[in-house]
Amino acid sequence: MKSKKQNAGICCQILAVFCMLLMLFPFFLVLLNSLKTRKEIIKNPLAFPMEFSMDNFVTAWTTMDFPKVLGNTVYVTVLSQIVLIVFGSMLAYMLVRWSWKINKIILGVLVCAMIIPFQSLMIPFVSIFGKLGWMNSRTALVFFYLGFGMPMTTFMYHGFIKSISKEMEEAAMIDGCSHSACFWRIVFPNLKSISTTILIINILWTWNDFLLPSLVLIKDKARTIPLSTFYFFGEYTAELGYAMAALILSVLPVVAVYIFLQKQIVAGVMDGAIK
Repeated sequence: MKSKKQNAGICCQILAVFCMLLMLFPFFLVLLNSLKTRKEIIKNPLAFPMEFSMDNFVTAWTTMDFPKVLGNTVYVTVLSQIVLIVFGSMLAYMLVRWSWKINKIILGVLVCAMIIPFQSLMIPFVSIFGKLGWMNSRTALVFFYLGFGMPMTTFMYHGFIKSISKEMEEAAMIDGCSHSACFWRIVFPNLKSISTTILIINILWTWNDFLLPSLVLIKDKARTIPLSTFYFFGEYTAELGYAMAALILSVLPVVAVYIFLQKQIVAGVMDGAIK
């Protein structure tokens, strides 16, 4: 029996390693070709470069004005996450702790809003924002993400807050703690794991989003990384090395964030499953 279990475990590990390599192969191929010249890529895209060179990255960095584009993306992403975490957690807390009849209706509306496709709303939204003069505004883009990200964020917080005991809150209120202070000092610190999970999900969504910025951010100076990469790729389609380097530059920041927060992500998923 032990030998059978060991063999099964080895087979599972081999399968897991094979799947990992299969998923990493496209990224490796892009990285490999970003270090080649155009002739080398056309000749054999699977071969290693004759000489490793960072010229493609330098060209992509300067042509895309990557520091400016990165700053725009960070601004939109960070501000969006702050707004979603703060307002989403507060709304979920109100829906759970306040026994109002309208709370079920609000939660139902939020759940229904999760299935509404953005494509059905983008023309009215863009028309309204254009009349308000908010086009090419990074801050205006945050309002879009607030509206489309709030249902999922509130829904996830709602299920987690329901599992938190009320005794600590009641004891704090007896000592004179207000509802807002009770939330920020007692409830919100207990939401660390689910907040990290929500944060990663929303970061991946906002950082990689292309459709919303393409509708709102028209000027070059206001573009985010996915939008700038799209235009750069279209301009340098023939120069595959430049295009591959631009793709690597666009992916590296979010990969770094994911690696930095991977322990918190796993902990958040495990806590959510247990609760």
